[in-house]
Amino acid sequence: MRAVTPWSSELAAALASPVHAMEQVAGGDINDAFRVQLADDRVVFVKAHAAAPDGMFAAEAAGLDWLRPGPLRVPQVLAVGASWLALEWLALDVPAPARPPGGSTFAARLGRGLAGLHRLGAPGFGLASDNFLATLRQVNTPAADWPTFYVERRLRPLIAQGAALGRIPDLGTQLDALSARPERFGPPEPPARLHGDLWWGNVCAAGDRPALVDPAVYGGHREIDLAMLELFGGLPDDLIAAYSEVWPLAAGWRERVRLHQLYPLAAHAVLFGGGYGGQLARALAALTGPDHARDR
Repeated sequence: MRAVTPWSSELAAALASPVHAMEQVAGGDINDAFRVQLADDRVVFVKAHAAAPDGMFAAEAAGLDWLRPGPLRVPQVLAVGASWLALEWLALDVPAPARPPGGSTFAARLGRGLAGLHRLGAPGFGLASDNFLATLRQVNTPAADWPTFYVERRLRPLIAQGAALGRIPDLGTQLDALSARPERFGPPEPPARLHGDLWWGNVCAAGDRPALVDPAVYGGHREIDLAMLELFGGLPDDLIAAYSEVWPLAAGWRERVRLHQLYPLAAHAVLFGGGYGGQLARALAALTGPDHARDR
C-alpha cells in the first residue's frame, strides 16, 4: 500500500520515481525512519523530522560525504530536503558492544577503521560551517587548539542552553577552571576527522563490515569518539588494541575519557533532561575540584 507523507512528493521528484510503498522502521530517538519502495523498484532509506531545524539534514548529508573517504562503510546520500534525508538502503545490524556480530573480529575491524578515519584529519579544530548533534546546533567556528574549542564551542554554549531550560546547573565557574588547565587535555595532537556522535546506536554492521550512520562531524580530538562509545555501551579491548595498531593512543587517554564525556552528557541533559544534568555537574566537579590532581 502506498503511504502519503508530507515529503513523499519531494522524494519522488528528487529521485524521478513515484513512491510505491513505505513502512516505518526502527530508528533513533529524534527522527522517524522509513523503508521506501519506489515505482521503479528501488528501495531507499528515509529519515524524516517534521520540525527539523533549518539545514539539519543538509548538514548531515555533508557529514556523511566527509566521512565516506575513510575505511568504514558510510551510506550513499541519494537526496535531501528540508525535513528528510534519503540514503541507499543497506541491510544493517546494530551491534551490542559486548557481543558484536563476528565478536572480536568486528570490534577489531571497527577499531582499525576508526583509527584510519581519524588519521584522515581535518583542516583545523572545527568545521567550515555549523551543523547539528541530533537537533542541537553545533557551533564549529574554528579555534587554535583543542582545549579552547572544546570548552568554548562545545561545552559552554550547550551548558548555557541547558541552564536556560533548567536542566543543567550554572557551571560557568567550573568551565573557567577547566579552561585554565589545558594540560588536562593531554599532549597536543593534530585535529582528527570525527564522526562526532559515535555511540553504539550509530555503529552498524553491513555484513561483516562496520558502518557508520547519523554523524555530527567536525575536526577535533580523536579521544572524544572513543569516549562516546565508552559512555553508551563500553569499549571492547579488541577495539582498542586494533585501533592502537594503526594509531597508538597517547599516554593517559583512559584518564581523559571522563573529560571527553562532558559534551555528550550536556547534549543528553538538554535533549532529555532527567539525571544527565546532575551527572554532568558531578563529572565536571571531579575534573576541576580540589582533588583534581589525583586524577592526573
